Order: sequence, then C-alpha cells, then structure tokens
Amino acid sequence: MKRLFSPERQLGYRILRWVLFTAFFAGGIIGAVQIYLDAQRVSQELDERANQTLALVREASAQAVYSLDNDLARQVIDGLFAQDQIRYGAIKHNDGTPLAERRRDATPSSYRHITDAIFDSTRRYQVPLMRSAPEPAQYGQLVLEIDTIYAAELWQERAALIMVFGIARAFIIGLVLYLVYYLLVSRPLGSITRALAAVNPAEPGRHLIKTPPGHHRDELDTWVQATNELLLSIADVQQKHQAAQDHISRLSHYDSLTGLPNREMFLHILNNAMKKVHRQRPLLAVFCCGLDDFKAINEQYGYMAGDKLLKDIAARLQSHRVQATMSAGRLGADQFVVTQEHLQGEDEAKATARWLLETISRPVRIDGHELSLTATLGIALFPNDSHEADRLLQQSEQSMTLAKIQGHNHYQFYVASVDQAIRDRKQLERDLEEALPHQQFHLVYQPQIDLQNRRVIGVEALLRWYHPSRGMVPPDEFIPLAESNNTIIEIGYWVLHEACRQARLWLDEGHQLRMSVNLSPVQLRQDNIVPMIMGILASHQLPPHCLELEVTETSFMHNLDDAIGKLSLLRDQGLRIAVDDFGTGYSSLTYLKRLPVHHLKIDKQFIQDLLINEEDTQIANTIIDLGSSLNLQVIAEGVETEEQSVYLAQRGCQLAQGYFFSRPIEPANIPPFLRDFVQTTAQGSELL
Repeated sequence: MKRLFSPERQLGYRILRWVLFTAFFAGGIIGAVQIYLDAQRVSQELDERANQTLALVREASAQAVYSLDNDLARQVIDGLFAQDQIRYGAIKHNDGTPLAERRRDATPSSYRHITDAIFDSTRRYQVPLMRSAPEPAQYGQLVLEIDTIYAAELWQERAALIMVFGIARAFIIGLVLYLVYYLLVSRPLGSITRALAAVNPAEPGRHLIKTPPGHHRDELDTWVQATNELLLSIADVQQKHQAAQDHISRLSHYDSLTGLPNREMFLHILNNAMKKVHRQRPLLAVFCCGLDDFKAINEQYGYMAGDKLLKDIAARLQSHRVQATMSAGRLGADQFVVTQEHLQGEDEAKATARWLLETISRPVRIDGHELSLTATLGIALFPNDSHEADRLLQQSEQSMTLAKIQGHNHYQFYVASVDQAIRDRKQLERDLEEALPHQQFHLVYQPQIDLQNRRVIGVEALLRWYHPSRGMVPPDEFIPLAESNNTIIEIGYWVLHEACRQARLWLDEGHQLRMSVNLSPVQLRQDNIVPMIMGILASHQLPPHCLELEVTETSFMHNLDDAIGKLSLLRDQGLRIAVDDFGTGYSSLTYLKRLPVHHLKIDKQFIQDLLINEEDTQIANTIIDLGSSLNLQVIAEGVETEEQSVYLAQRGCQLAQGYFFSRPIEPANIPPFLRDFVQTTAQGSELL
C-alpha cells in the first residue's frame, strides 16, 4: 500500500507532541498561579508583621518623642534591629529631624535580582506618634524599613518546588490522556484515513468506507456514514464549490461597502485605460481623493453615519457626470480614486478636479444630521509623469499627501520634486522621533503685555527644534508632522514639564508670570490629559493659576462634549484656558458660550494689516466686542507697531504680544527684559 505520510507526521505522534507540550504549559500555568498566590500571601504577611512590629513599639516611641528621651528612643530602635529583616528604623520629630535612627546594609543574596522585582528590596512603613493626654496631638513619626530578602528566599524555594511538582503532575496526566485518546480516536481514525485514500475522486460512490470495529453506533460510525453520503454527492458539491469560488473572486476585486473597484481591480482598469489612450488625445489623469477629517465624522456621528456618507460619495462619483471616459475606485477608508481618459491638456484635468471637489463637498442629510466633507486631490498624468499604472497611482497619492500638509479642499499636480519632498518628509519624521531623546528641543518665551497699564503679565512658551544638520526647523513644518504620527503627545508632555519648571524658577525669583502653553488637539483627545497636567503642576509645585492652556478652535470640534468636559475640569482646578488663533476656524457662538475659556487670542493675520486693511480691522474689532460681551479678555498676537498697540488699547483689547514689545527670547533674558520694560514704562509715564 502506498504510504500516505511519514511516521513523524502521523496524527498519533503529533497528538503526543501536543499533549506533552500542553502538559508542560498547563503545569507551568498552574504552578505560576500558585506561585503568584503564594507571593501575594508572603507580601501580605510582610505587611502584617511590619504593622505588628510598629504596633508593639509605637507607645514607647511616642513616649520617647514626647519626652525628648534620646536613650529611650535608641533602645526602641536597637530593640527593633534585633530582627534581622529590619534595615532602617527611625523616630522622628514632625519636622523630619530624627530623635534616633539606625540603618544597616541590605543582606546580600543571589536571588535579589528576582525577588526585588516582586517584593521590592525594602518596604517602608510609617505611623504617626500620638499622645492622647492632656490633648490628642501628633509629636512625630515612627519610620521602619523591612528587608524583604528573608521572606523572599523562602518564597523562592517554595516556588521552585511548586513549579517542578506541578509540571510533573501535569505531564503524567497528559500521558494517560494521550493513551486513552490513541486507543479510542487516533488508531480508528488511521484506518478511516487509509480507506479514504483509496477512494477514486472520479467515482467516489464505488468506494465506501467501513466503520472500524468496536465503534458501531458511536460518533465515528456517524461520521463514516456522513462521509459515505458526502462521497455519493461529491460531484454536485464540486460544481457548487466552483460557483462559489467564482463569486468570491468577483467580490475580491470590489469594495464591499461602496461597490467600487478596490486598489487591485482599479490598477487593472488603469492599465487597460492607458493602453486605449488615443494618439489625438494623449493624456490620462489619475485623481487621488483624500477626504479631509473623515475621522471626525465617525467620532461625532458614529461609524454607521460615516459608512452612509462614504456610500453617498461613491454614488456621486458614479453619477451621470462620470461618463465612459472616467472610472472611480476606493483605495482605503477615506481615499477614493478617479481616472479620466482622452484629455486635451491640463486645463481639462483642472476642470475635473474642481468638479470633484464640488461634488464631494455637497452636504447630505443622514440620520437627521446634515453632513459634509471636503477633499484634497493629488493628480498624476499619463504619459507625462509615468508609463506604469502602479507608479502613476503612487504619484497621485504622494501629491495628495503633500497637498494635505498645505491645507484642505484643493488639488495639486504631481511634479518631479514630489518624490524628493516625500522622502524629505519621511526623513524628517524619523529625525523628529530622535529629537526629544537627543535634547534637540528648547523653549523660548514671548512676553504678553497688559495694554492698559503697560505691565508684563505673562509669557507664551514657544517650541523650537534645532536640527543637527538642517539647523532651525520652523514649527509650522514639524508640528503638523508630530500631530500626524502622535509624537506630539510625548513632545507636548516635555513642553509642559519644561514650561512649568521655568515658571517655578521665575516665581522663586519673585517674577509672578502666567505661563501660556499651546495644547495640541491630539493631546486634548487623550483620556489622561487632565490628571497628567495636574501631576506636572504638582511635581513642580506650581500654582494652577500660573498656567494657561491655549487650544485652537479645531481642537474641540472633533468631539465638542469631550473637550468641554476636560477643559471644565482643568478650569475648576484653577487653570486658565485661551482660544488660540480665534477667527481662523469655526468662530461659532454656539460652542463659544459652552466653552470654559478666559481669553480669546486674535490671530496675527488679522493684526498685521490692522489700520491698513479695512476687512482685517473690522474682524479684529468684532472679536474685541465679542470678548467684551462674553466677559472674556482678548489677546492680540503679532503686534508689530506702536500704532497697532495704541489702537488696540483704545479699542478695548486688554492684552497683546508681538515684535513691537519683544521677540521670543531665551529664558535667561526674561528677568532683564522685565527690569528694562518696567523702567521704560516708568520713564514713559513720567514724560506723560
């Protein structure tokens, strides 16, 4: 008989290997659980014994510290050190001054690298020393440190025995189970397998299988009968299987949600289109459409609403306007692609791009909400840019990626520099990940001035990156990159720490300045942002009112309720909140009335042409009036001339910052600036 498989591949051997592996694994798991529980018990016993020891000497310690009896205190401490596990003991006054203390080195042990990770090398306990008469009062503390190695070594010996016996017991049980399984299942399955090998696929009904001896009327017998029935209908099943395979093959080339061709199918369509381009009309365009902020739709309205919007956009791309010369596909979650054949020139491609932007941005009502999105397009042309379909599609995607960096709701053609720009961007992204560990970031500070009394009331912390080879990298170049790959979370954590540390130093020097720090939308979406900020303040002992967080309007629009909740918690803790770049985003009273903010910051683009551009002046005036009506202070950014400063002060703007007062300066230059600014202001007042 023809050998079906090598002995090492037989089911019996494989079952044996798996049984032994499972036995070892199960024994290990059970042993680990027992060891863990034993460790918990040992840890609890350590705490209980320590608390008992503290309770025994607490009264004597209280008497010693109350009566300032050094001898009694030393006797108590020496008595404690009769126990080998005591590593440190002290009786201290309330101010931390020891009345008596004693310390000895940790007991050396080869197990410490294991046990210290589980039980800690030492455990510290502390109880207040009280006297109930004549009046209850605390006079000091009793401090005790326990060396855990004595209990840990006993635990480790027990752990080794538990693990060995657990694995051995599981191994024996596994062998017994394997023997039973072999006799009842593996051996009869072998005979059934050999019978199945003799079946002729062309005539399966002529070679039926016999039930193994001793297995009549059990599960194997039922399986054999079912197999025989299957063999009788194999031809019909093969036909249905082939039909199903054809159906699956068709579905694998189309997006299941929108019905549009997927990437693989679209590349096939693009290849065919490139072959059919007429000589009289030699151009073919590929438009990669990336939806802008699609994630916000899913977060705010739910994934079902987002799916409905995607299907609606797909239907628009297949509408009557999309003629035989155009084809659409879906590349990913928020990316579509359109190809257009037989173009006369780039102008026709531009017209199609404008139509696509308009088509995608049309609002649609879904589940009672009017939803709309914009898109950013990347365009590549055949044969100008490439003669390969996959390369042409890649070029359109790269162009779309770069276009998104510059803004939303516009298009960009592929140019030769795009490849280099993409490589530069990826290199900059890699360099950005190394910038913080290599201490390439530093902060500079721009003073904020009270326009009414010409007093410096605070500073804004501004992040700077000095690249070792590129030099100073502009913030508007690396901040969006950090937000896109989430490195802004760690960078923002460092900025908050550094700004609070510096504010504390200035406070200790007598300069009470409010520190303003920009909070990224990515940071605001973190669940732990509130306790993280409060922890930083506590670590530097900085009063909450000394820190102001600046958030942009787009920070809250992804999930307004969540943002309001977090900012309200921070405001309730005493922090101040400012809306940065106000007027460049939504600028809606609907959310502004709900936000727990103190300041509105007029974006510098409205200040730079103040008194020159009537429209910018009107916008600045409107924001100042809005702040006044809502009882919010208004800060003007980018003040560069005395005329702007005087006008803003007369118009009712309370605060300002900009080059007219000071450029962003190093922290060491802030105290001299404060002194010079005060003197200049005083001299100006005297002249008046």
